[in-house]
Amino acid sequence: MIIMDIKANNLYSFRNFHINMSHHDDINDSLIEDEFLPGKINFKYKKLNIILGCNATGKTSIGKLLMIFANYLQDGMHQRFFKIIDNPDETSHLYIDFVTENNFLNRFKMDISPKKDESTKEDVNISIQQIPIYEDDSYENCLQRMKEARPASYDMIDSGGWHFSYPSDDLNNKDFYELKDDEKYLDVLKCVLSVLDPSIKDIIKSKELENTYIIQLNNKSIIIQDGEIIDKGILSSGTKAGLNISYIIASIINNNHDLYYCDELFSFVNTDIEKACLSIIIEKLTAGKQLFFTTHNPEIIDMPLPLHSFTFLKKEVNDVNQPIKCIYASDYADSNMSSLKNAVENDLFCTAPDLDKLYDLDNTADI
Repeated sequence: MIIMDIKANNLYSFRNFHINMSHHDDINDSLIEDEFLPGKINFKYKKLNIILGCNATGKTSIGKLLMIFANYLQDGMHQRFFKIIDNPDETSHLYIDFVTENNFLNRFKMDISPKKDESTKEDVNISIQQIPIYEDDSYENCLQRMKEARPASYDMIDSGGWHFSYPSDDLNNKDFYELKDDEKYLDVLKCVLSVLDPSIKDIIKSKELENTYIIQLNNKSIIIQDGEIIDKGILSSGTKAGLNISYIIASIINNNHDLYYCDELFSFVNTDIEKACLSIIIEKLTAGKQLFFTTHNPEIIDMPLPLHSFTFLKKEVNDVNQPIKCIYASDYADSNMSSLKNAVENDLFCTAPDLDKLYDLDNTADI
């Protein structure tokens, strides 16, 4: 599944929110290969979506919105959407254009009516329409033919699988993960964790317990079971993040999923390690796959990536109609990375935090 376009209103903090994942660039010498549908070079999409923004600008919410949508395609449970309505007295909607492996462009449309009491099935209207993508089609061509679309249901959609990762405070209720190729995962796990923590001597797979690994330190051992560290107080936050980092790298190598959303996965990790891991992930991301990657690390901009890979989120609390906006680097910067870095350093996109209140503390009398 490849996400092409998202429009959301009255869900989480989004109002009239819009983010688009198509592009029109002909890129040479980019770190990213094949930013088009396999066999359809005119149908271009952003294979890598690096989303930057201050705290509370919606980076995590985009991922959670996509995860709820993906889960709906799996089981048709529309009730999840009711829980993320911001104001029940107003209309909510979610429109998502996405591509499936059978070369169909699909449009998911959901509208939820205002309801002061608890919402019911009668308050939500969900439809899915699809059209075939022909060899010479672009995304724009397909949009012009959407009036020819035929109806589909969620159980007709082959999504190709997905994986969402979130910061540690959002992982308490996550399901454990298990890779098909244990040996490959073990190799990646050893490599990543030993870089994050050089005191780790070895990692072995348990012979007695299923989906269990043992981290061997100098004078103690730590158990990883069902994707969770049993004794969490011993390892650093960055080392613990290595579990999910290892899973994603191994999963991409194994070609397990089509869609990945990595939200602040490297918050506690050295910036050079983050850039190295992202380079590996991009290199292993084969045709027809897509990665969303949120970060606070401005050094990611130094990587040789196309400008259209970068989207900045800006929050304007005084704009009640559209408090969160997307700003695309390719719309403002020149076609080179140095201009993008200068633009960010000079806050061309107006996404830097307002520090005035913090500096006002200098003028606050001691209590």
